[in-house]
Amino acid sequence: MINEIIEDADTRMKKTIESLKANLMKIRTGRAHPSILDHIMVDYYGGQVPLNQVSNVSVEDARTLSISVWELPLVSVIEKAIMTSDLGLNPMSAGTVIRVPMPPLTEQRRKDLVKVVKKEGENGKIAIRNIRRDANSDFKTLQKEKEISEDQEHKAQADIQKLTDQFVKQVDVLINKKESELMEV
Repeated sequence: MINEIIEDADTRMKKTIESLKANLMKIRTGRAHPSILDHIMVDYYGGQVPLNQVSNVSVEDARTLSISVWELPLVSVIEKAIMTSDLGLNPMSAGTVIRVPMPPLTEQRRKDLVKVVKKEGENGKIAIRNIRRDANSDFKTLQKEKEISEDQEHKAQADIQKLTDQFVKQVDVLINKKESELMEV
C-alpha cells in the first residue's frame, strides 16, 4: 500500500517536471529552436492545425528558423499566423520557404524573462509539494485506519520527503540552466 502511494507520487512528480520542461521551452532565449513555433495554429481548409503538420520547421542558424511549407497557398497563411502570435516575430518568405529571424533580446527583456522562469520554477515546486502533501495525508489515513503502524507512517513520510527533495533539486537545476541561457549574450 505504501509503495503504491510512493510510486504514484513519483509518477506525478515526473509529470510535473515534464510539464515544467515544456513550459520552459516556450520561453524564448533569442536562440532559434523549432519548438518556439509549436503552439502556432494555421487555418488549413477550414480547420485549425498545428504549424508542424503543414510544414517542416528547422533551424537554419543560431538566430534563424526555416519553415518549408508543403503547399504554396499556405505561405501567406503561415506568415500571418506567426505575425499575429504573441512571439513578436517577423517572418520573411521566399517561394515555399519562410525564414523567421530571432531578434536579439534586450537586457530588460532578459530580466523579465528570468522572472517568468523563476515563477514557472516556483509553480513546479508548489505542484511537487502538493503531491507530497497528498501522499502524507494518504499515509495518515492508513495509520488512522490501523492498516499501517506509526513507525511505518514516519518511514513513509521520510521516503516521500526524500523524493520531494530530489524533484525540487531537478526543478532548481532546470531553472538555473534556463536562467544562464537567457542571460547569455
